[in-house]
Amino acid sequence: MKRYYAALSMGLLLMGNSASAAVIVRVNDDEITKEEVNKVLLEGTQGHFDSLPTDKQNELRHRIIEGMIAQELVYDDAQKIGVLESKEFKHEFDALQSRLKLQLAAKLWEQEQFEAIKVDSKEAKSYYDTNPNEFIDKEKIHARHILVKSRVEAESIIAVLKPLRGEKLKKEFISQASSQSIGPSAARGGDLGYFSRGQMVPSFNDAAFSMRVGMISSSPVQSQFGYHIIYVEDRKVAKKMGFESVKILIEERLKMDKFKAIMEKKMADLHAKAKIIYTK
Repeated sequence: MKRYYAALSMGLLLMGNSASAAVIVRVNDDEITKEEVNKVLLEGTQGHFDSLPTDKQNELRHRIIEGMIAQELVYDDAQKIGVLESKEFKHEFDALQSRLKLQLAAKLWEQEQFEAIKVDSKEAKSYYDTNPNEFIDKEKIHARHILVKSRVEAESIIAVLKPLRGEKLKKEFISQASSQSIGPSAARGGDLGYFSRGQMVPSFNDAAFSMRVGMISSSPVQSQFGYHIIYVEDRKVAKKMGFESVKILIEERLKMDKFKAIMEKKMADLHAKAKIIYTK
């Protein structure tokens, strides 16, 4: 693709054309490459494109490609009817270039300042040692639940589950969750995965963390969503995370703290040296 798309992002202005880039589609005399589409997808999803479900990825990719094709067609027609030679286009284009020049210069300037900052292992270890409470992997439980609308429904399900133990209880709970639960986790047999204290609504949280592994709640747990039957599948005790496992995180945090302080000082210095006159 030979031209930029103002409706997308400034990042597209920086893309170079690679001779080896895989061409997805040709529109008249222009090409749209896989690399260009992928960059738009990553920027549009803030880097989370790969974490989307496959069907969503395919849908989004199709929409982006069709949108890029449409822009190529509009550009070609605009060129034919003289839009690019109009006074309005040239004025808007010059203004856009000026804004992008400022934004790009600022981005690369900040990037240089950030990359120049160094944090050594001793600093990171010192922070780790003096802030021990920040590096506690909290207690977590792995639970399932069945959500129904009424207490009567919940009590009826509990009556079925109560006599069971071990794998029979777990298997029947999953079956009941899959067929009876109105919650979004029903398709996963009520599986909520691991969570720590405070992540769930208070009534659910208090009930779940008071239970033993392999047990169900003896009575329905009410919340604003309805009535829950809870099954606790596993529990992980709180433990301190090792330094090596959090070292990179600490270094990035300290680097960002230094960056903020440096930016404040640099901006203050630049203001002090500049001639700034407010006209209104």
